[in-house]
Amino acid sequence: MRNVHRYLALLALIGALLLGRAAADTGTSFIETDLVANLASLTFKNGIVHQALHVDPNLKNAWGITSTPASPIWISDNNNGTSTLYRVQPAQSVPAIVPLVVSIPAPGDPLGTAGAPTGTVFNIAAAQGAFKISGVSAAGGSTAAPAFFLFATEDGTILGWNPGVNPSSFVPAKAGTYGIIAVDKSSTPSAANGAVYKGLAIATNPGNGKTLLYAANFRAGTVEAYDTSFNPVILPAGAFTDPSLPPGYAPFNIAPVPVNGATELFVTYAVQNAEKHDDVAGQGHGIVDTFDLSGHMLARFAQHGQLNSPWGVALAPAGFGPFAGDVLIGNFGNGHINVFDPVSGEFLDKLRDPNGQAIVIDGLWGLRVGNGGNGGDPHKVYFTAGPNDEADGLFGSLAPNP
Repeated sequence: MRNVHRYLALLALIGALLLGRAAADTGTSFIETDLVANLASLTFKNGIVHQALHVDPNLKNAWGITSTPASPIWISDNNNGTSTLYRVQPAQSVPAIVPLVVSIPAPGDPLGTAGAPTGTVFNIAAAQGAFKISGVSAAGGSTAAPAFFLFATEDGTILGWNPGVNPSSFVPAKAGTYGIIAVDKSSTPSAANGAVYKGLAIATNPGNGKTLLYAANFRAGTVEAYDTSFNPVILPAGAFTDPSLPPGYAPFNIAPVPVNGATELFVTYAVQNAEKHDDVAGQGHGIVDTFDLSGHMLARFAQHGQLNSPWGVALAPAGFGPFAGDVLIGNFGNGHINVFDPVSGEFLDKLRDPNGQAIVIDGLWGLRVGNGGNGGDPHKVYFTAGPNDEADGLFGSLAPNP
């Protein structure tokens, strides 16, 4: 009789495992689709070969990702000094490369592409004339107009783009393709210790109607805020400060996330290297705090554990399997995507493939939900990455396994 009980228990265990595997293969696993890469065949450091649907040589170290509510997706090409656009319509499986390539200059070279863009945002206050950039029109006259898109760079600059604004002495054939530097902190406090902006966010405070631009200055270990004229904003004492932050951690990214009807700013922290320019990856090397739009700390959302130089942040959309409405936080350090409860910050799981293994995207940076127009399926999450030590680039999507 004892052997019978053991046999029945073994059958029950096998059944439970099979049931769990079946669930993982359908409702709780996810499919990665590689849409665009800089090479036809891209081999990650783990040996897996990725063959994207399109090749765009400009897409090197794909980092920041944004769009308007209906536009194509804009991506910061950190290792190419450009921003490129991709039309991803929900009803079409193959994306289209938009011909526009925006140059991101470095300080002192307004016509070049030596800048290193990181975070990027759509100017949600452009209709109100906010965040104007200055230059010359295609006809050569002085002009100023609101930037439609904004970029932060590792060079310590914040730039804007408007097709009607060009730098002086621009190349006529390239009119409308230039990023214009609006904030230059590359030598603040000194040329050797200038700002290094790793992330950028924009949000409007419903209480006072003011729209601010927020930049994560990794070198200085601060979050900076700018008003709609690109003037630095004096924040309340202690703003964007975590009194319990361990030494060596600095803001790596900042992202607005809607939580319980209010917008919270999620600030991810990574460990600084000796030059305070790049992160030091490692298991547990990461913290995520939440703040209100004035910089008051709300909570230590997540810390250490599964975090590894966290950067990408997104709220999973409706239809995203069992994780719809949860917070996704991507690790640049190991390419994993962690799932957290949006209120408690409890770690729930990682996004997993149909084999139950954690999805690994080498050099993972941005996460963004599709806009339902030319910027992707609203039920999918789109990602950017700089695999192979940021030498290459990848843009793709993640969706529940049907």
